[in-house]
Amino acid sequence: MRRLVIDSATEACSVALFENAEMMAGTHAMLGRGHAEQLVPMIAALPGKGRADCIAVNAGPGSFTGIRVGLAAARALSLAWNVPIEGYASLSLVGAMARAAHPGVAIDVVMSGGHGEWFFQPFAADGTALADPASLLPEAATERSAAPIIAGSQAQALAARRGGGPAAHPMWPDARAFALLGQDALRPDPTPRYGRAPDARLPAA
Repeated sequence: MRRLVIDSATEACSVALFENAEMMAGTHAMLGRGHAEQLVPMIAALPGKGRADCIAVNAGPGSFTGIRVGLAAARALSLAWNVPIEGYASLSLVGAMARAAHPGVAIDVVMSGGHGEWFFQPFAADGTALADPASLLPEAATERSAAPIIAGSQAQALAARRGGGPAAHPMWPDARAFALLGQDALRPDPTPRYGRAPDARLPAA
């Protein structure tokens, strides 16, 4: 089975094409902004223009715009190719990437959020999530963090707050590392996981 993986939920933007568990091709770029302009050309540059039997997409948490760009591209290709979409979580992929480099060790994942907050999620040594992802102020994330390894875009900042104990590994989600996720990490018909409540609210009745 051929799977197209799309990841544009953070400052990074990446795509990859897999044949079963083997990656055929992939690319990764730190864009910051401009995902909407870069994502489709990145997919088109893959073998067969990325045509696949299913699509996996990072559904967040992460950037509001980046998540929407990735989901919109995945849904458009799903309709055009008549193939299913699966979603995976941003912090789960970063945790899997860190665990591949540090097997058998508990890992805290911390990523940039909105309004000065961080997305935080702790993982046990076997990869089991110890809590749901949370959007926290840095002070609250520091209080919750206890793992010897910290991974993610804010890893160095969190490690500095905790002192000299934990090792920091700055990293961002990468579609090329998708095979590190287990099948139970995928969700059908993904909906965006923004990680925090929307800023705009409907007026009270």
